[in-house]
Amino acid sequence: MEPTSAPIPPAEGMHLRRLRDLTDFEVADSSPDVRGWSVRGADGQKFGEVAELIVEEDALKVRYLDIELSSNLRINKNERHILLPIGVAALDEEGDNVFVPALTMESVLEYPPYSEIQISRDYEEAMLRALKLPLPETGSETFYNQPSYDEQRFYQNRRPAELNAFRRRDQNGNIV
Repeated sequence: MEPTSAPIPPAEGMHLRRLRDLTDFEVADSSPDVRGWSVRGADGQKFGEVAELIVEEDALKVRYLDIELSSNLRINKNERHILLPIGVAALDEEGDNVFVPALTMESVLEYPPYSEIQISRDYEEAMLRALKLPLPETGSETFYNQPSYDEQRFYQNRRPAELNAFRRRDQNGNIV
């Protein structure tokens, strides 16, 4: 799917946005900007690239990786994006690769596609089911307080634990 310039509408009050839509935010110096990096499954095969980071602005946390699936998978152009919870992936310690042990080149074909319209709780739960991860309690306000949304698990090989993955700048360019 071709990226649009419209912000992702908030889903049930969660306020998830593409990082590129937040003009006063940027990837922190202590974190690698993984956009454009190859995404590989448990079988080691590349099945896509990181297209964008989906963030929860108020929490200053990356919640999802927007993955554009490889064209050689022969998926409909309108269904070529998927979202992955940040904690289910890991960074290569040296190369520019993102590894997703829960998926393979074949299993990614069964993963729910992402259209840049809205990220609903139903879609988030469908992702967790596709990854065979437990669902949080219904109506839980702590939905993102589970290992699959822990950005430290993702960045652990590439940055110190106490730092956020992205940060805000004021209109003068100073870090807030």
